[in-house]
Amino acid sequence: MSDRYDDGWEDALTVLQEVTPPLIRDGMHAMTVLVDYPAGSAGAPPHRHPGGPAFGYVLEGEMVFELEGQAPRVVRAGEAFWEPGGDVIHYCDANQRSDARLRFLVTMLCSPDTPMLVLVDEDELRARRHLRVGAP
Repeated sequence: MSDRYDDGWEDALTVLQEVTPPLIRDGMHAMTVLVDYPAGSAGAPPHRHPGGPAFGYVLEGEMVFELEGQAPRVVRAGEAFWEPGGDVIHYCDANQRSDARLRFLVTMLCSPDTPMLVLVDEDELRARRHLRVGAP
């Protein structure tokens, strides 16, 4: 092969996650955002991504990640996560560490004329409390 390319380029690829997302509708677009939380940040309030799924990768730090129907878990630097979007509530994306920042990338599929993020109000949180893992 040419000396312009690395002969071992295929060995440089590592699959971090492989999921089957919901149907991708015509007119959707993708958006990638960088989230950078300081040490100890509680993160964003409960929200959902109504336009489509979101796929993320933690660059630095540790994130407490909680989706409706799943127990909270810690996602560390070098690990990937995803959420289906639509009606599913994303409860937590807090920084697990009080001594280091948290940085992660999220690529979202977005429907036309639909906000990429919608906050969930207290009434809906109460009404859906039974869907939250570990809720009393």
